[in-house]
Amino acid sequence: MLNNAGVAGHNIAADDEVKELIAVGVSTTTDEDEQSLLLLSRWKWWFLVVINVAILLMGQSGAVLLGRFYFDQGGKSIWMATLVQSVAFPILFFPLFFFPHSENPSVSTDLTINTSTHTVIMVYILLGTLLAGDNLMYTIGLLYLPVSTYSLICASQLAFNAIFSFFINAQKLTLLVLNTVVFLTISASLLAVHSDSSENETMNVTSSKHMVGISCTIGASAGYALLLCLMQVSFERVLKRETFSVVLDMQIWTSFVASCVCIVGMFASGEWQGLRDEMRRFKAGREVYILTLAGTALAWQICSVGVVGLIYLVSSFFSNVMSMLNLPLVPVAAVLLYHEHIDGVKIVAMLLSIFGFSSYIYQNYLDDTKSKAPEGIHDTATPETSIS
Repeated sequence: MLNNAGVAGHNIAADDEVKELIAVGVSTTTDEDEQSLLLLSRWKWWFLVVINVAILLMGQSGAVLLGRFYFDQGGKSIWMATLVQSVAFPILFFPLFFFPHSENPSVSTDLTINTSTHTVIMVYILLGTLLAGDNLMYTIGLLYLPVSTYSLICASQLAFNAIFSFFINAQKLTLLVLNTVVFLTISASLLAVHSDSSENETMNVTSSKHMVGISCTIGASAGYALLLCLMQVSFERVLKRETFSVVLDMQIWTSFVASCVCIVGMFASGEWQGLRDEMRRFKAGREVYILTLAGTALAWQICSVGVVGLIYLVSSFFSNVMSMLNLPLVPVAAVLLYHEHIDGVKIVAMLLSIFGFSSYIYQNYLDDTKSKAPEGIHDTATPETSIS
């Protein structure tokens, strides 16, 4: 009886040990599974970010190069070249089917209470009209400037973004950000002062038109930076959220308004009357004319998909900065495809722009690191010099 009790006790103890081992094993497996899932999710996130960056860069580069090709082959319609930057917006409805609007009742209720449909429509009209004007200035800049010069001046967008973010979005202005503003301003000034007469003769552009192109490109860069800041304000104060579907809606309806403005401008200016003759006189042929416009429109919307994806995955700022990665890519492509000449002034301007771009990236890396650090670290960290 005692022996049986002892055996029973031993069996119970053994069973307990087995249960402990099983529990530990299950716990360990669960932790390992969680780590694997986290690692897989992280890799998936990075994969999506890389894909969207690639989409953005390919779309933007292709659109700029095709836009230059349109003018080189005899295209003259400024409004048509502006229209193709936004008219393919229906393509953006496809990703909207895969990422439908949030079905969270509380979110929908809050949005209904805090934001009226009339207010949202007015925001779309305002931003869409600004987008149309901005695209028009970009088109004029591309018409009168070589692609390399145009792309380098577009880098001034980051400087304007820093300035507008300070006044509109209450973003601090640090020494690194000021460094960005200074270097990008110097870069744009060098290109504004420097005029390559041989390039102007090749493009049949006078010095006055060259200056118009530079002024419009700088104005367009400032306008786009302002547009981004106003969109950020709209997400925060009007729409009250920044989900994928909301960002996509913003992109779709502002593009719709911009397209309507461009169509009105085309008919008001009378450019529509010369489109048939323009297609007939296009050096590469009618088929290539149609393919060029369609390809440009498609490229801009591919770029928009990348922009929206990066806003959803990371942030609006990150999406804006990634678009500046074309800074060294487009001028090189222009040299290879259009045999443009890059002299010493353009090289210096490119280096200054890259340095200013790097300063901006580093400042936001510091901000991101500081925001993720524990509270105790903030107290002991070296304070940043800022202007507020």
